[in-house]
Amino acid sequence: MATPGYQSGGDDPLNYPTLDAFFGVLKVLLQAGVTVVAEAAFQDRLWRPNLEPLTDFAQIRVIRCTTPAAIAHDRIAHRAQDSAHRTAHADHDLLEAIAAGEHSLDSFVPISLDVPTLTVDTSNGYSPSLRDTTSFIRASAQDGSPARAR
Repeated sequence: MATPGYQSGGDDPLNYPTLDAFFGVLKVLLQAGVTVVAEAAFQDRLWRPNLEPLTDFAQIRVIRCTTPAAIAHDRIAHRAQDSAHRTAHADHDLLEAIAAGEHSLDSFVPISLDVPTLTVDTSNGYSPSLRDTTSFIRASAQDGSPARAR
């Protein structure tokens, strides 16, 4: 965030308006019939309450990407070092909290919605493959079923 004094992390006053804007844009696009891909680290406590109302007019699919904590840690460290775009995500604070034993990447609680969900291991490429992931999205969109794939 480019606002002077912005503090990345959960308590900055800009974070909740940003969340509201994110879901406001999704709602407008979805109600207009636009197909949307919304990417985020969809933590259950923040995102489920905002996604649930969208199920009234959208066919939501969740692609849950996973990897072991050690690989995730390496990726976070690399992005924090190399990407100025990550400033809003408090990656340095997260890495410090992990190093101090105050946070564990294993504590992440993924979103829990009764929608078609596919878990993809991103440790070394994509498993299932991108082709299989695309097939999952198309198949679940065609039949509209809430069945879960793992």
